[in-house]
Amino acid sequence: MIKILVVDDESSIRAAVAYALRREGYEVEMAADGKEALDKVETFQPTVMVLDVMMPRLSGYDVCRKLDGRTRPAILLLTVKDDIVDKVLGLELGADDYMTKPFDMRELLARVKALSRRGDYVQQMKQEQQDVLRLGELSAELFSREVSIQGERLDLTPKEFDLMVLLMRNPGRVYSREALLEKVWDMGFAGGTRTVDIHVQRLRKKLGNHHGLIQTVYGIGYKSTGSP
Repeated sequence: MIKILVVDDESSIRAAVAYALRREGYEVEMAADGKEALDKVETFQPTVMVLDVMMPRLSGYDVCRKLDGRTRPAILLLTVKDDIVDKVLGLELGADDYMTKPFDMRELLARVKALSRRGDYVQQMKQEQQDVLRLGELSAELFSREVSIQGERLDLTPKEFDLMVLLMRNPGRVYSREALLEKVWDMGFAGGTRTVDIHVQRLRKKLGNHHGLIQTVYGIGYKSTGSP
């Protein structure tokens, strides 16, 4: 059963979202602040976390900063602000999607469903019986969802991992931003192509001297190459 963690300091919102998710068949736990959320991530190990931004003790942004890449769930941020700067900040910190309060519960359920499909993506890779992908000095362990360069593990978010693996599996193939949105984020994601650019920038920064493994094809999108 897919596990969802709902984090919001407003008890009415927390309870309403949890109720709607349980009706859809998800296993749901709740947290009232960022500190409790981090504890629940360790013990409950959710697949998706619906995470409010403005909370006491630790904000949603703080939670994103503190999550370890190995245990990080897919994150849907809830914010009262409709400022693009706040949305971009959330994505840069590792969130996978965002919604502005007040929100339509049906849309939230659709977003959660889309994020939970990441598990199907991992299962597909298992069925193809490929344990490790390699690109230059970069390697990706598909079962443990870990990427490393020369044995040093990179701390990637779930979407960064999915994006890196897609490019590694098809070296030299050019993907438009729209194609990457469809394959990595699902068609239901409304973040726009800027989301792809942000994640590519983050990946290149984490790749360090090997940032050239991801190349920009101007006017189209991105591709991977075997040479840094």
